[in-house]
Amino acid sequence: MSKNNLIGGALWEEYSDKVAQRMDNPFHRGEISEQEAKALDAELIVADFGAESCGDAVRLFWAVDPKTNIIKLAKFKSFGCGTAIASSDMMAELCMGKTVNEAAKITNIDVEFALRDSPDQPAVPPQKMHCSVMAYDVIKRAAAIYNGVDITAYEEADMVCECARVTKSMIKEVIRLNGLTTIEEITAYTKAGAFCKSCVRAGGHESRHFYLVDILRETLAEIEREKILEANASKDFASMSLVQKIKAVENALDNSIRPMLMMDGGNLELLDIKDSEEHIDIYIRYLGACSGCATGSTGTLYAIDSVLKEKLDGRVRVLPV
Repeated sequence: MSKNNLIGGALWEEYSDKVAQRMDNPFHRGEISEQEAKALDAELIVADFGAESCGDAVRLFWAVDPKTNIIKLAKFKSFGCGTAIASSDMMAELCMGKTVNEAAKITNIDVEFALRDSPDQPAVPPQKMHCSVMAYDVIKRAAAIYNGVDITAYEEADMVCECARVTKSMIKEVIRLNGLTTIEEITAYTKAGAFCKSCVRAGGHESRHFYLVDILRETLAEIEREKILEANASKDFASMSLVQKIKAVENALDNSIRPMLMMDGGNLELLDIKDSEEHIDIYIRYLGACSGCATGSTGTLYAIDSVLKEKLDGRVRVLPV
C-alpha cells in the first residue's frame, strides 16, 4: 500500500518511510510458542499492556537465554493503529540481542528515533507520538516478569505524566530532539498534559514532583548555556571581551564546580577577571560552608584552578579573596 493510497495529502508526508513499511509489513509480528522457545534453549516471557488513553494494546513475546539473560528472539501482537504497529515492531527489534536489563532501558523516544529516516526529521506527526509509549511500558512489564519482581521496580523515579506514562527524561529529550519551545508542542509530541493536566503546572487536582512548565524552562536554559559554551569554545578565551569571559567562566563554574561545592553546602561567586602578560587572574569569593573551609586554599582551589585551565586557558590563575 502506498503512502498516497493510505492517507493522502500533506499529513501522510509526516510519516517516515520506515513507519510506512512497518505499518504494512511488520518484520516481527507474531507469537513465540513454548516449543520455539525451548528449541532456542530459552525461557518464554509474555507481557501485555493496554493504553487507556487511546484503547490500543500490545502483547510482547521474548525468548530469553537464562544463562546470559540475552533476548534471543522477540515478537509482538498489537491491537491498534498503524503507528502502534510500527512502534511495536521496532520495539521488538531493539530488544533482540540485548540483556533483559539493557532492554528495560529502552524508551519510547528510542523507538521513535529508530523509526526516523533521518536524525533531524520526526518519524510520526506529533499527535501520534504517544503510540510509542506502549513499547516503553510493555518492555518494563516483561522485564519485571522475567526477573520476578513487581513492575514498580522498573517505574521511573522521574515520572511526570501518569496518564500518558511520560518521564522527565523523555520530555527533556523530546524538547532537545525536536526544538520544542511551548507546552502545547510538548503535549502534541508526548501526550503529557493532554488528559488530567495536573502535570502542566502546580495547582492541579494532584500534586507532582515535576511540572511541564518547569521542565521546559529548565531545558531551554540548559540549551542556551550549551550554545554559549559552544560559541565560546570556538573562540580563544584570551581574545574574548570581558563580558564574554565572565559568561565563559560562569558556565564552566556552573557545569563543573558549583554542583560539587553545593553538595557540601557551599558555593562561590565570581568577583573579577584581570589580564596580565603572564596570567589571566580570576578572583572568586567562597560562600556558605566553603567560606570557612581549610581546603579553600588547597585542594578545592587546586580543583577549580585545574578545571578553568583545562576548559578556558592554561594561563588562568584562580585567586580567592
